[in-house]
Order: sequence, then C-alpha cells, then structure tokens
Amino acid sequence: MIVGVPREVKDHESRVGLVPHGVSALIEAGHEVVVQTRAGALSSIPDDEYVSAGARIVPTAADVWNAAGIVVKVKEPQPAEFAYFRDNLTLFTYLHLAPLPELTRALMDTGVTAIAYETIQLPDGSLPLLTPMSEVAGRMSAQIGAQYLEAPNGGRGVLLGGVPGVAPANVVILGGGVVGHQACKIAVGMGANVTIIDKNLNRLRELDDIYNGVVITLASNPWTISESLKTADLVIGAVLIPGASAPKLVTREMVSQMKRGAVIVDVAVDQGGCFETSKATTHTDPVYYVDNVLHYCVSNMPAAVPHTSTYGLNNATFPYLMRLANQGVKEAIAASPALALGVNTYAGKCVYPAVAESQGIECAELAKLL
Repeated sequence: MIVGVPREVKDHESRVGLVPHGVSALIEAGHEVVVQTRAGALSSIPDDEYVSAGARIVPTAADVWNAAGIVVKVKEPQPAEFAYFRDNLTLFTYLHLAPLPELTRALMDTGVTAIAYETIQLPDGSLPLLTPMSEVAGRMSAQIGAQYLEAPNGGRGVLLGGVPGVAPANVVILGGGVVGHQACKIAVGMGANVTIIDKNLNRLRELDDIYNGVVITLASNPWTISESLKTADLVIGAVLIPGASAPKLVTREMVSQMKRGAVIVDVAVDQGGCFETSKATTHTDPVYYVDNVLHYCVSNMPAAVPHTSTYGLNNATFPYLMRLANQGVKEAIAASPALALGVNTYAGKCVYPAVAESQGIECAELAKLL
C-alpha cells in the first residue's frame, strides 16, 4: 500500500497527518510512504526526519494524491483539493461533513472512500480519534477565552481568576464531555467561577464528584442556559452529536442579553456550532461581534499548537491507519465495527446516517456495499 501525506492547505493548519515513527512502522510492514515536502515543517518535523524514517519526499500535492492509495490528513479537504479525488482513493482524516454539503457531494461523485476520524466509535460509545484533539481544544478554549476577555483584545477587561477583593470571571461551559471537562479543568485552575451545563445527569454527577462542589453543575434546558448566560463573562460551546450538526442551544435572543464585551468560544463550530450566531472563522481572522459579544469560532483550534496536536493525534490515529494498510481498506472496514462507523462515504454513497440526515440526502447501508 502507498500511503500519502500532503501538506495541509486550510488556513493556518499547521498539523500533519503522519509523524516519522509512523512512517518507519509502515515501511517495516512493507508499505511505501510519500510525503509532500515541508508537510511537517510547521509541526517542527523537518523533511530529513521523514527521509531518515524511509519516506519518499515529493515536491507537490499532486505527486502525493496521485500516487497514494490512502491519503492521511488532518483536516477536511479544501475546494482546491477536490480535483485530486478518484474512485480508488481512500481518505483518512477529520471530515466533519454535516455542515459541508459541497465536500460530501464531491466525495460521493468521485467514489472516494472517506473515513472520518471523528466518527470512529468504540462499543462503549467513546470516540478515540476525536478525544485527543477535543482535549487540546477544550484546554485551549479557556486560555483563548481568558485572552480575549482582556480589553486590548476586545473583551470586558476581566481577569479570569480575579484578585483578592475582586470577584473572578464567570465561565459557563455548555457540555460536560471531553471538551467541556478539559475546559473546566483549565478554567478552575485559573481561578474562575465555573458552571457546566449538560443534559446527562449521570455525567453531571461524575463532574460534581470530581470537583467536589467547586464547579456548579446544571441540567440543560433553555431557561437554565438563558439565565446562566446573562451573568457569564465567558461561554464555551462544547456540545457534540457524533457526525451530526451541533444543536443550536443558544439563540440570538440569548446572546443579545449577555454582557457587553463577554466572550463566546464555540468549539462545536466544526459541526456548525451550538450558537445561532456562530459562523466558522480562521486563525487569520478569528473573531467577530454580534450584539457587542465577541465570538471566537475558529474551526481548527488545535492547529495553534501543532507540535503537541500532531503527536497527540498520531498516537490515536496510527493503529487504524496501519490496519487499513495491512489488511486492505475493504477488509479492514469489514473486520472492525469501530472503523466501519468511521466510513462516511463509500462507492458513491453517503453511508453515515447523521450526515445524511443533516443534509437531507439518502443514506445507504455500508454492509450492503462492501
């Protein structure tokens, strides 16, 4: 199998899909790895490390895409990359297709087998390839929120942890999963008053036990969310329905009632965002205002810390990539229920129900296509 690693082209996307020790393992297993020059440069991985691991360095993205049977990336292909799609190609990357009908259609029209990191799911319901980047994004969300609360950056001029005699900031986190928990950990560590809102009462019990009353836990409903946002300095959106569009938990009316200069960080923007006022932004132009509330909605937040993110991601993705290469894509999918759940498009069809529902298109049954 030839595995290809192109340089990422999304705005300020600094991560890379494969690291040198993964290259070495693939080479030892009898595979070939083709890496676009400087693919790992922004993750502090120079070309010579890939060469030492046994990879072949090529100058252009076309050289990678045209040679590879499996292309391993970090973020969803951008429109400029659609021309590389073909029916004997397997794409292994984050896709977040629910809010991206143009990409979904391009994958279907060309017959690409598209396997999304974020929908590979274990029997216990966990998402092993989403977890490491959720951990990074969750921790970053509190740091970024603290940064934008500073007046020179457009916020209310509030120090997240306060000082003796001055109250700390009020942080509201929507969702108590991996992102929400990691955001909470950093916000509590910085001294903020933290409230977590979630619909899962058992999860709220777990978080209450972990933080022993330091964090307020609230059951999710529109009234609770609305009232909590009125006093919030920072709100972090951390909700997820695997593969589907994020639910719009916060209405425009709720945003209009927030404090002037309050900050929203919507980590769920990859899946369309959980605020009605959310729209995806980039690291180049990360923020905007709605009703005097600052919104940070960058859809590839972990790219800001690419070295940490790349290695954390590869720790999770590589065993699945090796399985695809060793067994063959069709055989690996058939043998692994978790990997099969990662398949979003196959043989020209959408095969992931949540994506099909979000876009109003037909969903085929993967098992019948294999």
